[in-house]
Amino acid sequence: MKMMKNEKNIYILLTDTGTVFTRLIKLYTKAPFNHASIAFDRELKEVYSFGRLKPHNPLIAGFVRENIRGPLFIEAKCALYCCTVEPAAYEKVRKHVRRFEKNRHRYRYNLIGLLGVIFNISLRRENAYFCSEFVASVFQESGVDIVQKPSALTTPGDFEKSEALRLLYQGKLGNYRPRVSKIA
Repeated sequence: MKMMKNEKNIYILLTDTGTVFTRLIKLYTKAPFNHASIAFDRELKEVYSFGRLKPHNPLIAGFVRENIRGPLFIEAKCALYCCTVEPAAYEKVRKHVRRFEKNRHRYRYNLIGLLGVIFNISLRRENAYFCSEFVASVFQESGVDIVQKPSALTTPGDFEKSEALRLLYQGKLGNYRPRVSKIA
């Protein structure tokens, strides 16, 4: 898939950090990756999601700008996907994430929503998201269809199956080195 001159890339990072919380989720999903994040650069310097606000406490969670070079992620297994969009769609996605960042104190983690996924019931809560719900909702509310289900039922595995995404890298996150390219 060759990128046209004006198109932009948005990245979806799926990870398995191996924490107790992700191992519990993995027992249910059987999926290789159980955390999803959105990134705006191939180097993964700007990565956002809903997750731990305190690295050692999974119950204190909300909107986060993730440090993938930190201890939680450096040993994680990952898959990095790319979505190529028109500049207008890229700007909508960026603005949407900036609103989350500007108002981060209003948001919390949607733990109840995870239970909804188990029972296939959309438990949408105001200002509350789990990681893959956040990523899917940012795209959906910006008019970019990457998964064909409600954001409140989207799992990281749904991104792996998306035809709108292409796999760039899979392996240990600490070993990821982006190729230098004029079109990133």
